[in-house]
Formats: sequence, C-alpha cells, structure tokens
Amino acid sequence: MEKDKFTLWALSWPIFIELFLQFLLGAVDTLMVSRISDDAVAVVGFSNQLFNALTTLFATVAGGAGILIAQKLGSQREEDARTVAIISLKVTALIGALLSVLLITVPGPIAQMLQMPDELLPLARTYISVVGGGLILTAIMSTLSTAIRNTGNTQGPMYTAVGMNIIHIIMNYGFIFGAIGFPQWGLAGVAISTLVSRLIATLVLLFIFIGTFQRTIVWSDMRIFDRKLFREIMQIGWPLGVNMGCWVFSQLAIFSFLAILGTQVLAARTYMNTLESFCFLLGYSIALAAQIQIAHLFGGGKTKEAYRSAYRALKFGLPLVTMNAFILLLCGRALLGLFTSDPEILTIGVSLLWMNLLLQPGKMLNMAIGDALSALGDTRFVMYNSLISMWIIATGCSYLFGVSLGWGVVAIYACMIIDEYFRGFVALLRWKGRKYLRNKEAEMERERCESLRAAKPASNEERLSFN
Repeated sequence: MEKDKFTLWALSWPIFIELFLQFLLGAVDTLMVSRISDDAVAVVGFSNQLFNALTTLFATVAGGAGILIAQKLGSQREEDARTVAIISLKVTALIGALLSVLLITVPGPIAQMLQMPDELLPLARTYISVVGGGLILTAIMSTLSTAIRNTGNTQGPMYTAVGMNIIHIIMNYGFIFGAIGFPQWGLAGVAISTLVSRLIATLVLLFIFIGTFQRTIVWSDMRIFDRKLFREIMQIGWPLGVNMGCWVFSQLAIFSFLAILGTQVLAARTYMNTLESFCFLLGYSIALAAQIQIAHLFGGGKTKEAYRSAYRALKFGLPLVTMNAFILLLCGRALLGLFTSDPEILTIGVSLLWMNLLLQPGKMLNMAIGDALSALGDTRFVMYNSLISMWIIATGCSYLFGVSLGWGVVAIYACMIIDEYFRGFVALLRWKGRKYLRNKEAEMERERCESLRAAKPASNEERLSFN
C-alpha cells in the first residue's frame, strides 16, 4: 500500500485536480474582475506577480522541507520527516507575518517602485494591502500543502482546493455584482474574498497536517527545533528559493517592461497568463509528482528507478502540453473574447497564441528535469542555470529587444521561449551525467562494506569463544 502511494499516477492525478482548481480560481477571478474594468485586471495581474515574488522567501523553506520529507520517508526515518515538517511550518509562518505587515503598511510606495501606471495606483493600494496582508495565510497554506503532499497524500490538498474554490467563486460573485446579500465592493470585495477563502483552506490543511504522520502533532511540538535538520532543509532550500526567485523576479521585471509598453499590453499579457496555465497544468502535475517519487526513491537508495522516473515524466508530459497548446491555438480568440472586447488587447493576445505552441514543450522539459534534479538535492546547479539564463536571456534580452529596440511584446515572448529551452537542455545534460545518483550508490556501497567489516570481528570472537 505504501508503495502504491508513490506511483506516478497516484501522485499526479490529485495534484492535477488541485492545480486545475487553482487555475480555475485564477481564470474565474480574471473573468469576474474583467466585468469591473480592464484596469482592474491589470492591477490583479501586476499585484499577483509581486505576491509571487515575495512568496519565494518562504517557498525556500517549504520547498526544501518538502523534498527532505520525501527523502526521509524513503529511507524509513519518519520521526525526522515529522520534525522537518514542524520546523518548516514555524519558520514560514514567521516570514509570512513579516511580509504581511510590510504590505499592509506601504502598499502605495511598493506599487510606485514597480512602475505601476499612475491611473492604476488607487486600485493597487487597496488590492495589495488586503490580499498582501494575508500573505501569512499563503505562507502557512503553502507549507502545509507541500508537507502533506510529500508524504504521498496528494488527495488532502486537492479536496481542500475544491472547497476553497467554491467559497471564493461564490464570494467573488456576491461582491462584484452585489448579489446574494453581499455589498457591491468591486475589486476590494475580490480581495476580501481571496483572504477569507485562504483562511478557511489554511484551517482545513492544518487539521489534515496534525494527523499526517504516525505520531500526531500536538501544540507542544511547536517548541521542536533541530539545527542539523534545519541546515539540511536550507542546503536544499536556499538554492531552490533563489531559483524560484529568479523566475518570479524576472517575470516581475518583464511585467514592468510590459507596463512601459502600455496598460493594454499589460492586460493582454495577464489574460494570456490565465490561458497559458491551461496548457501546462497536466505537465506540471506530472513533473511535481515525479519530483516526489524521485525524492522518495532516492532516499531509499533506488537510484536506477529514480533515474528512469524523470524520463517517464517527459514521455507523458510532452505530448500533453503540446496537445493543450494546440487546442488553445484553435480556441484562443474565442476564449480571449470572454475576458475583453478591446480590439487591441485581442490582437495582441492572438499574436501570442502561435508562440505559445513553441513555449510549452520547452517549459515541460525544463519543469520535468529541473524538478528531478531538485528531488536529488542538486538544487545549486538548477539555481546557477536559472541565474544565467533568466537574467541574461529572459530579462536582459527582453528589455533590449522589446523595450530599447521597440520590437514590443512579441520580442519579449520570444526571449521567454529561448530561456525555457536553454535551461531545459542544460538540465537534461546534467541529469544524463547522473552525478548525485552515482554519489548515492557509492555512499551505499561504503555503508555496506563498513557493516561487513564491523560484523567480521564479532564473528571471529564468537568462534574463539566457542573453541
């Protein structure tokens, strides 16, 4: 039964449903907010890039802890896995609390610093302060989901996501349209809806988390802190956090470039972000499931199975994301029409649909192999790969060609495509080298030899005693 929990299928389908519901949440959010105005959509898209950037600060700990939990469980060290989960929860809650205070206190200056257009600042202040003020909930929710998921229980976070989406959609509808007894508060209501749904989801995940391990987690366990295990978390986590930060901050920089090009370009990119999420949901679910599976196999010393798991993820993921991108190409204009009737925004969005067909396979390659390397703890390599490619190709070239030379959003999108393929193929070469897998095999061989040597003197003593 334990083995069945860690198959690619058993792990990936609940992750897909959870991510699909998150996508649905974002799509419904964008669709409903578009009924307020295109300016409101631009504020939500821009603000979410800011929130994503800030979440990397606690995702560093949560991501490292998740991989370590799967590795410890794979090596039959349940108590260590439990301690890692408790430590990560405490640390990320503290980081989330500090970020919440920051965003409540100075939302306006933060929006101005990020080049938010002046006409969007009043809406931005409200949205950033309310949703950003609840970043502590995002921190706790992210950590709990990651910990639960990496024990092999991917269904718990999935069911929680179902409930959170239902509550959020109902409240959004009420606040935007003044329906079912709610006041008509527009974008402020959307922000409150986001906050309340996340609070409820956090409480549900906390209830699941308490019983996740064989020994129930109690309030007194919050005093636990193991420095050695925390160092292990950070050894995996800090490069993982830098890698996440590279992506998020590069995207934030790119959104700033788009803001320079105009509100309509910014809104078009926000709508495309929503549609693109549909393309890689299945692929990302498989990549994330493979990461959990590889970490578990690696922790248990099953290096050959861990190596093959990454290729299985690619085998299933590449056709899926390509097919989804093609479907989006056929239906994209009609889908964009659900969000806006602005002809310029529609023209920009449609021009990017063909490019998305090239983007998604590269993104799948990068996700699957990058996550596989991270599962082994080879997060520094992934970090260096990201630092070079994202800042030189994705960000630097986007500014050069898109803004300085005036080639616009198409040039920026082309730079993002090149970045995905570059990082993907470099990661694939690293995976084929099997460095961490060979090191694990050598470590296991040393342990086997040491145990044999330790057994021999005992055997000789026993023979002498017998004689």
